[in-house]
Amino acid sequence: MSDIAIRVENLSKRYRIGMKEETHDTFAGALTSFVRSPLKNLKSLRRLSHFEENGHDSEDIIWALKDVSFEVERGEVLGIIGRNGAGKSTLLKILSKITYPTTGRVELNGRVASLLEVGTGFHPELTGRENIYLNGTILGMTKKEIDSKFDEIVDFSGVEKFIDTPAKRYSSGMRVRLAFSVAAHLEPEILLVDEVLAVGDAEFQKKCLGKMGEVASEGRTVLFVSHNMDAILNLCPFSCVIDKGRIVYQGKSEEALKYYLGTFSKKNARLDAHVVYEENRKDNQFSYIKRIEILTPSFKPKGMIYTWDDLRFRIHYNSNIHYNRGQFVLDIFDFKQQRLLVFDSGSRYPIKKGLNYVDCY
Repeated sequence: MSDIAIRVENLSKRYRIGMKEETHDTFAGALTSFVRSPLKNLKSLRRLSHFEENGHDSEDIIWALKDVSFEVERGEVLGIIGRNGAGKSTLLKILSKITYPTTGRVELNGRVASLLEVGTGFHPELTGRENIYLNGTILGMTKKEIDSKFDEIVDFSGVEKFIDTPAKRYSSGMRVRLAFSVAAHLEPEILLVDEVLAVGDAEFQKKCLGKMGEVASEGRTVLFVSHNMDAILNLCPFSCVIDKGRIVYQGKSEEALKYYLGTFSKKNARLDAHVVYEENRKDNQFSYIKRIEILTPSFKPKGMIYTWDDLRFRIHYNSNIHYNRGQFVLDIFDFKQQRLLVFDSGSRYPIKKGLNYVDCY
C-alpha cells in the first residue's frame, strides 16, 4: 500500500462571478437596453457554463485555486492556514468530491470522512438520533456500524439529553458537536476538517483536538483547516499557507505561522508607551517617548513578535527633568487593535534627565 494518503497535482478551480450591471442615464439608453435584454440574458446564461479556452480570462473569472500541489503521508496531520477567501474551503470541497477541479489531479488512498460546514447533511425536521443514522449513511457507514458506535457518538457529542429532539431546535454548537462526533467515529483513513473548532466551546474544542490526535496516532490522516493558531501548533507538525489560491509556504507549523503572521499582520500590530508621574498624570511637558525597540535576550533587533518569543522592549525617552518617583507603562496591541499586554515599571522608577532608555523584559 502507498505511504501517500493524499496527492494533489497542479490543482486549479475557477468560478465565474457576478459583474456590476450597466446603468443608463437617459430614457433612450434604457429603452435600447430593454429591447436588447433577451439576447443579453441568453448570452449571460450561456456564459455560466462556458469558458473561453483562449488562455485569457475575462474580468468575471476568478481562480479560487491555481496550480496547487502537495502530498500528505499516511498518518500525518497537515494544517492549512490562510486568510478568508484564500481557497482553503474550496480545496477541501474538491478533496471531498463535493465539487470538481477545473484542471489538475487528486489521488486519495483510503476511506474519507469530511466535516466542512456546521451540520452538513443534517435534516432540521429529524431528531438527533435519526440524523446520526442519516449522516452516518451519507458518510458511508452501514447501519450495523452506526448501531455499534451509537452510544459512543452520543456520549462524545454531549447532547444525549436532546437526542430525540428535532435538529431545528439545536443550537449551532449542538449541531456541530453531533456532526463532528459522527464523522470522527466513522474511523476514516482520511479525515478532512474545516474550521469546526470555531463554533464549539472550550471543553468541546479540547475533546475535538484529543479525538483528532487519537485519529492521527492510529495511523490515519487528518487535513485540518483552522484560524486557531494554537490548535494548528498543538495538532499539526506541518502546515501549508494558502494565499489567493496558491500555496505560498510549506513547512513546519511554527515556521508556517511565522510566515503567515509576518505577511498579513505585520503592519497592524503596534506598541505604545507613556510616562506617569507620582501625581498619577501624564505630562509631556517633561518627558517624551522617542521610540520603542524590540530586542532578543542577546540585545539583537527583532522585527516581529510571536507568543512563544523571549523578548526585551527598550523604551527610549527624553526628559527635561530628573524625577525619582516616575512610572513607565508599555502597551502591546494586536493587529485588531486590541490590548494584549500592559507592562508597568511601578510608581518609584527614576526618570533621568536627558536622552535615556529603560528596558522591559
